[in-house]
Amino acid sequence: MADEEFILDTDDLERRMQGAMSSLRTEFASLRTGRASASMLEPVTVEAYGQQTPINQVGTVNVPEPRMVTINVWDKSLVRAVEKAIMNSGLGINPQTNGTIVMLPIPELNEERRRDLTRVAAQYAEHARVAIRNVRRDGMDQIKKAKSDGQLSEDDQKFWETEVQEMTDRFIKAVDEALENKQGEIMQV
Repeated sequence: MADEEFILDTDDLERRMQGAMSSLRTEFASLRTGRASASMLEPVTVEAYGQQTPINQVGTVNVPEPRMVTINVWDKSLVRAVEKAIMNSGLGINPQTNGTIVMLPIPELNEERRRDLTRVAAQYAEHARVAIRNVRRDGMDQIKKAKSDGQLSEDDQKFWETEVQEMTDRFIKAVDEALENKQGEIMQV
């Protein structure tokens, strides 16, 4: 047995799994349900002042009613750029402009489009599960290496493997719950 005791950095593993979860939440937020939400514009960037700028840094994003998002553009010269960014974003929304205010009416989703969105949500969730399992594999590899280097007893190896597996199960369960909620939200008429 080596002099130093092996301690697995579970905080690092947990932080990386949490990263997969927050990335999933961002992807889910960009999926358009039948409701208006300011977060649906988060992935959209505008060509402003010679660089790509998040839409919320060129204007105030509001949701005045359930089926409408408005952007009050601060610089009148950027109104066209904001419209263009929204049309090219793949959100499927046609902006309407009134002075410096860009209005985004959110159309009703038809049944087919809702099914497509639930499939996309399922793909996002699967990517998150894969990322979490990759972190798990990294942790298990560290444990196996420590065991083969003589830093871990059989019991300690089992303890750390159980620790990593329980963390993995917890995050996979969170992904499944998030997916279930998102699909419910999408299918709600």
